[in-house]
Amino acid sequence: MTIDLYCVMGNPVAHSRSPWIHARFAELTGQTLIYDTRLIALDGFASGVRAFAAEGGRGCNVTVPFKLDAARLADRISERAALAGAANVLCFQDGLITGDNTDGAGLVSDLHHGAGFDLRARHLLLIGAGGAAAGVLGPLLRERPASITVANRTLARASELVERHAALATQQQAELVAQSLRNLHGNFDLVINATSTSLSDAGVPVAGSTLRAGALAYDMMYGAPAQGFLDWARENGASARDGLGMLVGQAAVAFGIWRGVLPPEQQVLGELRAFMQGAA
Repeated sequence: MTIDLYCVMGNPVAHSRSPWIHARFAELTGQTLIYDTRLIALDGFASGVRAFAAEGGRGCNVTVPFKLDAARLADRISERAALAGAANVLCFQDGLITGDNTDGAGLVSDLHHGAGFDLRARHLLLIGAGGAAAGVLGPLLRERPASITVANRTLARASELVERHAALATQQQAELVAQSLRNLHGNFDLVINATSTSLSDAGVPVAGSTLRAGALAYDMMYGAPAQGFLDWARENGASARDGLGMLVGQAAVAFGIWRGVLPPEQQVLGELRAFMQGAA
């Protein structure tokens, strides 16, 4: 019997909990599959994807820094991936590559169910303008916040992301603006770190003054790499949450796309948190 192959591709990727998550999803839903990690050279994403598909791969998750590359490589993409210009899920069928983006669904689900945070009429700061930020901006706007500020080291990239989402922001009656991290001003109810600074131990890219009283600070990274950001948030009087719930949430949607069945997301998240706390 041929066993379906899946993986997560990135650089770095050894830290990923995705193999554990998808193995547990498969166990709980009675699916048979193999899911592993693939470290991809920074200049080798397209060849890595095609090699995996040629080996019989059915699909893959895509993590930093390849989400923009994944959208460009796909033969066809979903509406949400097209708006983001980024894909974190690829499917291989009949010689074609289909791209989707489940990051936003995972983030919004975790903010609602994990953090108990209502996005409506709130003021949000999204740090970064790469593939991770692009994947969540549309779903965040659909929750009708009062405003979202996209702040990035390079203002032009933030401006391009804002421009691409301008029509949706108008439709949702949300203010959407771009700012440079160097000249960032304002304070916010929710600060989301969508950069890779936590992975590289580069420090928190914004000042504590960006956090309103009672704010939530959310790092898309999880585990040890996110600890510095979480400590910073608490030191500045904010609640703090890492991206483990987002990881499991986006994986659950991807699993549903690939296998046609939705796994028990909250059960697996609880098990994974307990496992990671026990291993710490």
